[in-house]
Amino acid sequence: MNREQIIALLHASACSCVIANGERIESFHERGVKDLHRLLCDDRALLDGAFIADKVVGKGAAALMIAGGVKSVYADVMSRAALSLFETSNTSVEYGTLVDNIINRAGTDICPVEKLCKDCLTADECLPLISKFIESMQQ
Repeated sequence: MNREQIIALLHASACSCVIANGERIESFHERGVKDLHRLLCDDRALLDGAFIADKVVGKGAAALMIAGGVKSVYADVMSRAALSLFETSNTSVEYGTLVDNIINRAGTDICPVEKLCKDCLTADECLPLISKFIESMQQ
């Protein structure tokens, strides 16, 4: 599949993101950064060199993608903070809409992971904050 087909798959299915790496193409359905965090911890090979088509990419997702070695990203919606972080990496980026901040599911505030990572300058600075957030959500 080419990039356009992978983006079309993102839009045609009820998934949150599609990751393509060589012949391996997988769709993911968790909200937020859970799937990316799990992949970074348990299946980094899928991320390394991959193309990701995602519906929403904030700074936390960008940090996980960069840490995983993702080569290229398409996002329907991307935050300015995510774009700035990508600009410090070797990841190529396309997006449909650039927004100031990713908003939480309730629409009342900035996404909690985006808030957590706002003062981080690098992807590596974001990772322990995201891990702690994911762990707290699982308890």
